Amino acid sequence: MHTLQLHINGKKVGPLQISEEIMMIEFLHEYLNLTGTKFGCGQGQCNACVIIVDHADGHSETMKTCINSALMFNNKHVRTIEGHAEKNAQGYAVKLNPVQEAFIKQFSFQCGWCTSGFVNEATVLVETLQKQPVQLHDVESLIEDTLNKHICRCTGYVKYYKSMKALILAQQGVKKS
Repeated sequence: MHTLQLHINGKKVGPLQISEEIMMIEFLHEYLNLTGTKFGCGQGQCNACVIIVDHADGHSETMKTCINSALMFNNKHVRTIEGHAEKNAQGYAVKLNPVQEAFIKQFSFQCGWCTSGFVNEATVLVETLQKQPVQLHDVESLIEDTLNKHICRCTGYVKYYKSMKALILAQQGVKKS
């Protein structure tokens, strides 16, 4: 048994004693009842299970939860799909984040299994572009490069890509020069 403590969606979790064999997705589902992160392939290939890790230097990245022990996230600050929307005092979502809004406007998903992974990956992209905008001509290839590693069996990706392009162009993610 090993000690695990971390911050998830802004809340301190732990210290808890857990086995190194507990994958992060299992920890989220079974220990915390955070079931929005989806188990897809179990081999780290589909990216349905990615969550966001926020680093002290201000950058964020996604990490797979199906192939990484929960202990890999020890002392880290992470965000899951449950942490994106603003909530009222009763805990009900009252405002979605811009990526969630964009995906809903385009009805980017069908079954929704892959959506949490796409939302997390796209959120990191949008946040990165707000700090480091790119040229207009680079937007489409950047979206493709970022989202291509995600597998969606329903939509063919077009609506995810289209909604991200509209969102990035509407926000401060593009250099005007």
